[in-house]
Amino acid sequence: MQNGIVESLFLAPQQDAPVQQQTSLQVLAGQGIRGDRYFLSQAPLSGTPAANRKEDLTLIDAAQLEHFNEHFGLRIPHGDFRRNIITRGIDLNALVGKRFRVGTALCEGMELCEPCSKLARTVSRQVLPHLVHRAGLRAAIIESGDIEPGDTIETTDI
Repeated sequence: MQNGIVESLFLAPQQDAPVQQQTSLQVLAGQGIRGDRYFLSQAPLSGTPAANRKEDLTLIDAAQLEHFNEHFGLRIPHGDFRRNIITRGIDLNALVGKRFRVGTALCEGMELCEPCSKLARTVSRQVLPHLVHRAGLRAAIIESGDIEPGDTIETTDI
């Protein structure tokens, strides 16, 4: 069993809006993150209806962001990378196809969250090649719950 922690939380209330740091997230199975731009399909998420979404949450390892900043001599805040959950101490790539608990929610890792051109425009063009296979994880919410900084992330046998 792998364990990590939630370091910080972010959401964007509207498409193209700046992300806002949160003290907690309420995540709902089949609906997404309450208050987020994709909640209840308020904005297109890869053109997928809410009930069939496989990318309700995005997670990224703080160590990858710190390595990126250090490597390029930058100071880009973690929130600018536009992921919902900043983690520490868990290999997110290993969670593809696995179920895990984060806070009180049960999630399933669906696919790697590769850097995109929007992220490159927002942060730096250097993001695209440097963060390939290091830009985080897309996850589906299987059971609703609450997530706060300091919460444990742990793989399950479910």
